[in-house]
Amino acid sequence: MFQGEAIPTQLPVCDHYAGNEKLMLKSLALQQELGPVFDITFDCEDGAAVGLEREHAELCARLINSPQNHFNRVGVRIHDPAHPCWRQDIDILVGSAGARLAYVVVPKVTDVVEVARVTDHMNQAARAAGIARHIPIHVLIETHAALDQVFDIARLVQVECLSFGLMDFVSAHHGAIPGDAMRSPQQFEHPLIRRAMLEISAACHRYGKVPSHNVSTDIEQPFRAGDDALRARAEFGYLRKWSIHPSQIQPIVAAFRPSGTEIGASSEILLAAYENNWAPIRHQGQLHDRASYRYYWSLLQRAHATGADLPGTVLERFFA
Repeated sequence: MFQGEAIPTQLPVCDHYAGNEKLMLKSLALQQELGPVFDITFDCEDGAAVGLEREHAELCARLINSPQNHFNRVGVRIHDPAHPCWRQDIDILVGSAGARLAYVVVPKVTDVVEVARVTDHMNQAARAAGIARHIPIHVLIETHAALDQVFDIARLVQVECLSFGLMDFVSAHHGAIPGDAMRSPQQFEHPLIRRAMLEISAACHRYGKVPSHNVSTDIEQPFRAGDDALRARAEFGYLRKWSIHPSQIQPIVAAFRPSGTEIGASSEILLAAYENNWAPIRHQGQLHDRASYRYYWSLLQRAHATGADLPGTVLERFFA
């Protein structure tokens, strides 16, 4: 189905952030309960107290290596490349827990060279630790400079996800964008915000990476995060969203989960295509070929990743 094209990266649709040990353990317990329908990102940037950066990175490494990390879907946000502790973060996390580290999030980058520098140091740390694989990189796009080079950043092979840092991006305009653009509905309607969101999404889809939507700050009404996820997916092509409170996880996952009707149609079309050796077919009076097969396959992958019920034949044929 993807002849001559990069196969798009598939990730859980929710990225839940946890900054201290109590929240990290609660997040790991919830992940065991719900299954790997969401990732957990331990936060070394905002989670570490000043002067205790080493201890915090060591805590993250211990928990990543612990039995509580049941699915190996825990990543870490390190300090930004201008901070004196970013190399220390990588040395500790990759050196101690690189074999089970799902990804590393790099915040506040200014250009593609900076991302490449962090990637190179991470690969050196991995080789020193005897780790053969390349640990994926997630990049936060939250500065003017990073947005200017977003296609170059998305092109980097080891990058698998770009996240939009809405609040820092608005702040970088020094009052030119009103503060209510940090929240809905203005975050989806202000022209400068829309442009940034579209550029990030377009760069990701150009190179088969995952665009991830920013935080929703209304933790008193967790359904708002689901509403934001639905709009980010439907209007801007985002395939993942941050969570900053456990109550936001399930609304976000539900927003990205395809409907039963979509799952049913996708299943019928792909099973028929499979039986026809992926040649064109007709389904309910409509012609389908590899172009539509790619669409329906992506939809079924998202359904599976969000814990939706799939027909047994689909599970046997495509997900066994």
